[in-house]
Amino acid sequence: MTSSRIVRVSLAALTAAGLSSVLGAQSTFAGIALPSVAAERESAGARNVARPTIVLVHGAFADGTGWQHVIPILERDGYTVIAVQNALASLAGDVETTKRVIDAQQGPVVAVGHSYGGAVITGAAAGNANVKALVYIAAFAPEANEPVGAYNEKYPSALGSALKPDAAGFLYIDRAKFRDLFARDVSVTEASVMAAAQKPVIGTAFAASVRQAAWKTIPSWYVVAQEDRAINPELERFYAKRMGAKTTEIKSSHVPFISHPAEIARLIEQAASAAVK
Repeated sequence: MTSSRIVRVSLAALTAAGLSSVLGAQSTFAGIALPSVAAERESAGARNVARPTIVLVHGAFADGTGWQHVIPILERDGYTVIAVQNALASLAGDVETTKRVIDAQQGPVVAVGHSYGGAVITGAAAGNANVKALVYIAAFAPEANEPVGAYNEKYPSALGSALKPDAAGFLYIDRAKFRDLFARDVSVTEASVMAAAQKPVIGTAFAASVRQAAWKTIPSWYVVAQEDRAINPELERFYAKRMGAKTTEIKSSHVPFISHPAEIARLIEQAASAAVK
């Protein structure tokens, strides 16, 4: 029998079996069981329901566009992602903005905070039953009523001497020192753009505190940036140990979500998967 004849016979057999059997509860072809279209749709729907929304919270000297390397990976893998845009004019204001975004999401949420953004999610996620996991990336993780910068003297970093306040008390990083202290493992061009576009933070934010600490009741993950010069890596380890977080260490600067986006996305997805089991 010729190959063309085989194709015609196979097609005829499928037609004779009827489209209903092909699209029904289950079909077989060449002895292999095939899931139905309905079953595939039901399975896909279940997967979509199970996946939490990922809420990304930037730190000081940055905005939501800093997550541009991580967002495509998470969206490719089927997650809904939203990056909060905080004003950095007060910790209370940033907590309120982030809480509003978290509260607006349907279903489970994973809140991710970088640097100062860790303090923000600590306050914003507290008391919200939909938040199933917290991910801290080289971040502050304060206790309730504990100033964000409470341990900066015990665990000093090189960043303090590079901060320049403007007339209103907002802090910038000296652009000449930006890449070395903040983004040493990022390309010169990208670090230059980050320095030029940096979003200043009000200096008083680091003396402020949150009323509740979400990590007390929500499972937490922590990424320690081993070569961080903005937050002392030992302080990061202190936070991770205190909260009992599942901890990963990455050989990176203060911005591993820019220099190591695949690793950060993988860790966020691990937290998301564990959160909905």
